[in-house]
Amino acid sequence: MSDREKEVLRTWLLLDSKNDVARALYLSLGTVNTHLTRIRSKYEAVGRVAATKTALLARALQDRIIELDEL
Repeated sequence: MSDREKEVLRTWLLLDSKNDVARALYLSLGTVNTHLTRIRSKYEAVGRVAATKTALLARALQDRIIELDEL
């Protein structure tokens, strides 16, 4: 996962919506969605499906992309 994808994922897990992520990172909503789609695809490719935000949170915690005390 690229550094930018990690940044988008972390920001999305900390904020309420993809629109908030787009505003915070100065991206379009489409770019945010593209990053999240790619992240999900990368997890799926290695057998670690993460179809929901909760599942992505679990993966991010397991991979130390985000720490529990940041939430």
